[in-house]
Order: sequence, then C-alpha cells, then structure tokens
Amino acid sequence: MKSTSQVLDHPCPGTGPAVHQVVVLVLPDVVAFNLSIPAQVFGGSGKLRYSTVVCAERPGPVVSSSGFTVQVEAGLEALASADTVVVPGCIPPATGSVTVRAALQAAAQRGARIASICTGAFTLAAAGLLDGRAAATNSVLADDFARRFPDVRLQRDALYVDEGQILTSAGVAAGVDLCLHMLATDHGAAAAADVARVMVTRFHYPGGHVQVTHQPIPPRGDDLAVSREWAVSQISQPVTVTQLAAQAGWAPRTFARRFVAETGMTPMRWLTKQRIVEARRLLEFTDLTVETIAQRCGLGTAANLRLHLARDSETTPTAYRRASRAAAGLTAS
Repeated sequence: MKSTSQVLDHPCPGTGPAVHQVVVLVLPDVVAFNLSIPAQVFGGSGKLRYSTVVCAERPGPVVSSSGFTVQVEAGLEALASADTVVVPGCIPPATGSVTVRAALQAAAQRGARIASICTGAFTLAAAGLLDGRAAATNSVLADDFARRFPDVRLQRDALYVDEGQILTSAGVAAGVDLCLHMLATDHGAAAAADVARVMVTRFHYPGGHVQVTHQPIPPRGDDLAVSREWAVSQISQPVTVTQLAAQAGWAPRTFARRFVAETGMTPMRWLTKQRIVEARRLLEFTDLTVETIAQRCGLGTAANLRLHLARDSETTPTAYRRASRAAAGLTAS
C-alpha cells in the first residue's frame, strides 16, 4: 500500500516564505475519514501555497479505526515547523502520550494554529490547550468529554468553534466545515468555495450557519478582550498600539508582548486581519463600492484594499465579490 505520507505530501508551486505548512498528527485508531479531510481541503488547494505532511509519534505503521494500517514516515519533529497542526479524531478517543502532549504544547507556545476534528478535541484537552476555552467535539461523546475536562467550555450545539489560535469541530463531517473555514480565513471565502465545489460540498460562510461558534476575542474581563473589542468597534478609524494599550491599562511594550504571546501576531497585524475580514464581509453581503468598503474597514483607499486583498487572498475585490456570490447562488450586481 502506498504510504499516506506520500499521498498527503503536496509540493506547492513556486518557492518562498508564502508556503504554509500543515501537519496532520495521526494517533492510533485514527478515523480514516478525519485523516482524509485536511489532505483534501489543504492538499487540494496547492495553488494557495499549502504543503501538507502527516506525522505520528514515531514513524511507521499506525492502525486506523477502520482496520487498515496507515504508513507514516514523519515523526513528531514535523510539528516543530508546522504553521497549522490538525489532530484527527480517534475511536475510542485518544489523549495521546506524554510525549505527544508535550509536542502539541510546544507547537502552541510558538504560535502554531492548532485544530482538532471530532474526537481530536480529547487530545487537545488532555494537553491543556482547551482549558478556559470554548470547544466542540462529537456530540455522542459530549457527556464523557465534559466529565473528563470540566475546565473546557463545551459547546454542544456548535458545528465548529474558532477561538483564534485553537479551533475544534464536532462530529466527523464537521471537520470539512472547519478546514474550509480555516482556508477561508487564510485566503478568503472565494478560495474556500472553489475547493468546496471540487469536493461537491457546500462552504458555509462565517456567521451564516447557526451552529458555528466564533470566539476570536477572549471572554469579557480579559484586558486584551477589552482592547480588541474596542479596536473592532473602531474598525473604520486609524488605531495605534498606544491606543490599544490604553484600553487594556498597560504600557505599550507590555501590551504588545502580551498580545503576541496570546494571539501569535502583533497588534497591528491582527488589526489588519480584522480590517480584511470586514472588507470580505462587505464585499460578500453589500453592494457598496470598493472605495466605500475601503473607508469603512479602515484601509483608506480602494488601492490599499486591493493591495491587502491580493496579499491575503491572491484575488481582487471584484473577483472576490463575484466568486463568493456565485458560490452562494446569488447574482453579482
């Protein structure tokens, strides 16, 4: 049988720092369908500059819950260079060894985005990555999860939960929605819709599905939450780190250091991402001109919006609007 590592590794066109490394961590009794989801979503969108690798605690054969063996060639060292780590679910749920949990903790500490599919949430919770966070998992095992991990705020009705750096999904197929959501976050809804069409599935736009729970801003009472909520409320205005720090009641340097530690990015980079998210929303759901959208999301001019959207999603505002509306079955104006 051809190794899954060979199947999942997709060289990306071109070279350079834009390649985003997705590492899929396989544990014993992995659900085969869970494993295939990130391979299809990220590996099937090579033009978007993803590289996908599968790893295990030790290279070698890993038995799936379906009964066949997956041959894995990479070990946990692959997590050290991952931009995104995806942990598929296992049946029965796996918490991972001490070594696996430590590797996941190290990846989180250096800022990697970490996502679980289905019962993969048990692994993240056992590593302490979900403490104090909202999370989703397979509804059939929700009671067991809640009993074992009382410090996690389990969202029983959520299709998936986005907490910024850490993301979790519910039952098996919800992993498709989660991975498409991450792709949309990276490259825009139009890109995710393109991959969804190839997979003959539907991409649910952020906020457009009642079961989706988004919590990119920490719970109230957190000083960073106050400053980030304030920044979003001022999205059309120029905002400085000094202003953000003042909202949190910290010195600018302390604020910037704490912000990077929690989010994995600088305050200004985070704010630019929020501006792009708002620009995408306005392009998808309004008929406002590109110039007006640029002003409303704080990017200033149409030229600046085009520049940021090209860097973020490799598209133009007009093409993005047309593709997102076509994917939603709407007619572009």
